Amino acid sequence: MALKENDKAPAFTIPNEQGEPVSLKDFAGKNVVLFFYPKADTPG
Repeated sequence: MALKENDKAPAFTIPNEQGEPVSLKDFAGKNVVLFFYPKADTPG
């Protein structure tokens, strides 16, 4: 699924640094910045 600038993010859950699940819905009503970067330790 490709997102464009200003698209709403789909609902998702990912592990935090302690391995605990964090969902986008946990931040409902708050400003959230999502930062994407190339896979670690790869060129680009």
